[in-house]
Amino acid sequence: MHVVVGAGAVGNVVARLLVERGEQVRVISRSGSGPDGAELVAADARSGLVEYVDGATAIYSCAAPPYDRWTTEWPLISAALIAAAEASGAVLVSTGNLYGYGAVDGPMTEDLPMLPNTVKGQVRARIWADALAAHQAGRIRTAEVRGSDYLGAGAVSPFSVTVLPKVIAGKRGTMPGDLDAPHSWTYVGDVARLLIAVTGDESAWGRAWHVPTAAPLSVRELASRAAELAGAPAAKVAPMPTVVLRLAGLVDPAARELVEMLYQWQRPFVVDSTAATVAFGLKPTPTDVALRESVDALRR
Repeated sequence: MHVVVGAGAVGNVVARLLVERGEQVRVISRSGSGPDGAELVAADARSGLVEYVDGATAIYSCAAPPYDRWTTEWPLISAALIAAAEASGAVLVSTGNLYGYGAVDGPMTEDLPMLPNTVKGQVRARIWADALAAHQAGRIRTAEVRGSDYLGAGAVSPFSVTVLPKVIAGKRGTMPGDLDAPHSWTYVGDVARLLIAVTGDESAWGRAWHVPTAAPLSVRELASRAAELAGAPAAKVAPMPTVVLRLAGLVDPAARELVEMLYQWQRPFVVDSTAATVAFGLKPTPTDVALRESVDALRR
């Protein structure tokens, strides 16, 4: 049995792909939602997961608490996942991100040290350190899959919230940072495929992997391509002054939490996914395909 924790953009695709492969799948989420063909369980991972993983061979961590509750809720979820993997003997493969590296010069590879420069980066680094320590102690078997900002149905990022809806409506979108800096965009379907591939390969455990990710595009380039795919007027994108984001943060927790992450948008932010492409033969989905899915999902 495969247990998917979380029914968001990545978790839903993982569960659907496994169901299509004929696997027994259980999806655990607060909402109790998930794709057809999977067993759906409404539960809060913070309260523990051991009772839901008996007989499991794999656990996929695809959940995440709200941005403003990372410091209080992620430690609880992480501990619950490790306890569930230890109790069941299932391999734990987690959906991570690039925050733990901090601000770096040049493309990010998996061998970079964890040098987070933000609170949320410290949280992500600690989650991985705890899981890896349990792996090295022989208590569990684990690996982590890391991607950049998401594209695809249900993907949430500053671009998908503040730029994409405006652009496909023929309006002006705004984002803080350098709109012309190269930026990597990862398709949620590619995250799901790598999670499943890593789970099935014992030699891939005990380390992190970067999701196969297409060549970087700037926010302005991505917005222009989105407008073309949507049949909308030429994209109009303007930089959002940092002070505007800070003011929004006074009333919006999500905006407040974005302030410390601005470094990702003020300079090139590029992921190198060569290792996973070579090891698993997985190629990144073309950006146009991922972007069109994002556009179609918004229009629905």
